[in-house]
Amino acid sequence: MTLLDSFLTRGALAGIGVALAAAPLGCFVVWRRMAYFGDATAHASILGVALALMLQVPVLAGVLAAALLMSGAVTLLAGRGHAVDTLLGVMAHSALAFGLVAVGLVGTLRIDLMGYLVGDILSVGKTDLAVIWGGALLVLGLLWWRWSALLTATLNPDLARAAGIDPKREELVLTVALAVVVAVAIKVVGVLLIVALLLIPAAAARPFSRTPERMAGIAAAFGAVSALGGMQAAYLLDTQTGPTIVCLAAILFAASSAIGAVRGGAR
Repeated sequence: MTLLDSFLTRGALAGIGVALAAAPLGCFVVWRRMAYFGDATAHASILGVALALMLQVPVLAGVLAAALLMSGAVTLLAGRGHAVDTLLGVMAHSALAFGLVAVGLVGTLRIDLMGYLVGDILSVGKTDLAVIWGGALLVLGLLWWRWSALLTATLNPDLARAAGIDPKREELVLTVALAVVVAVAIKVVGVLLIVALLLIPAAAARPFSRTPERMAGIAAAFGAVSALGGMQAAYLLDTQTGPTIVCLAAILFAASSAIGAVRGGAR
């Protein structure tokens, strides 16, 4: 019997892998105020699940394709008659509704619907684990490669253009990274909770960070603590693991906000 034969070990490694990829990317989502964008991308993934099963292709491919298509559609339609937040809200909820309707047309998916919506980290297999860590390493490598350009384009698009950096290209990099994270995280926390895992650890890390790199590192640590602690709490409380992970992340955010407020008052 190897270490990976334990479903608890596989679940823990899956949670850490998703946290390490989602937290640094979540920092850019926070800095760019892209929460609705992440929501729309995540909601589109349930449609990708249904279409993948209809077409008999791997679920990961369907989710990734749906997330990329949603991201591309939002980018193309933004600024063409509707405010961005309105457009994102319409597309996010429309994608989820169409996805749920498509789910109803695929009988084999009915049993697994709750797992795709809120995740089932304890059912992660060895193949799932390889996919999760492969996606996580791809996202981390992409962020490491483009880190300076992404930061410049995020903080000052005009300065980025002067430095020869195309802000639209960097936005595309973030779009691809976000789609990959959504695709690999669906097994862990589900469609409805993916954006929470992106945003909450990053927001919790903010009061303790003086540099972007420090914020990304602390966010990754908070994400990993949320994943491992959430699994333990779910076991003790007999609750669903995905939502419990997000609940623990929310508690960490509340604690960090309180500490930040106390520090601000002391100054």
